[in-house]
Amino acid sequence: MDSLFGRNLEDGSAAQALADFELTSDSLFQVDYIAPPVAISDLVTTLYHMRCDESVIRDIQPASIGHLSIFPYGKGEMHFRGGYSEPNPEMAILTPLSTAVPIVVDGPFHVMGAALSPLGWAALTGLHAGEHRDHLVEANMLIGSLFDDLGRQLIGSYRGEEMTGRECALAIGDFIGRVAKPINARHVELVRVVNAWLGSSLNPELADLMDKAAYSERQVQRLTERYFGLPPQALARKYRALRAAALLSFPQLTPEFEAELGNAFFDQSHMIREITLFVGRTPSRLSDDQAPYLREMIDPKNFRELDI
Repeated sequence: MDSLFGRNLEDGSAAQALADFELTSDSLFQVDYIAPPVAISDLVTTLYHMRCDESVIRDIQPASIGHLSIFPYGKGEMHFRGGYSEPNPEMAILTPLSTAVPIVVDGPFHVMGAALSPLGWAALTGLHAGEHRDHLVEANMLIGSLFDDLGRQLIGSYRGEEMTGRECALAIGDFIGRVAKPINARHVELVRVVNAWLGSSLNPELADLMDKAAYSERQVQRLTERYFGLPPQALARKYRALRAAALLSFPQLTPEFEAELGNAFFDQSHMIREITLFVGRTPSRLSDDQAPYLREMIDPKNFRELDI
């Protein structure tokens, strides 16, 4: 299957390709989101079990930090903006995404996993997020054989109806907690400073981050890309779109939020392009019945570290 993008597109063309991507109807999905236990809440933003039993499933993964997942059913591909596609292994790590990514799967499609925070990515893989972003790979390519036995056991137990999807997701969360590597305490503090900076405004000033970080500007740039996958200004652009989408998914906005959204983008067309590029749908489609996985992944509960 050729990539949906076909080549490395400019932002505007990529956003249009995402906007034109037809999604499988919401009514055909079952999605269970599970709050992570307190012990792993700094590492995992949410655990989940999603299933769709259609013969072909089309959806969009918003830009994210990363996932550890199992795919008991369904074979397909993610179509990356760089013009390449990658299949979904049964035991997979989705690395940090710089933009939204379309998914096409021959169903039925069942997936359980954990959405990682920046600290979770680092604690699980120990890898530089910026150097490994925008890929879907076998879990053992990034974390060795640590997950192989458990992943195979969970897939077998789920297929044999010995474990529920929720139980499998919780087991994946437990695994992350057990194998998590320690992280430099100063780096942990910087990640928290960056999170607070991202959550302070839809257009946070870089100078404000530098004032609060206990590092030089060059070190902040380097460490932010290491943990989040993008340098600060590009990261702020991504999270502006994600936060704007989360706000626009509310039934109604307060006047304060409306004013903040109005001031965050050059104009309405700029806002639409940015949200489409990073979230995968135009603002008018964020709360309709055609974007189940998308709508759940931009729910404010998944941005709790940004204090939305």
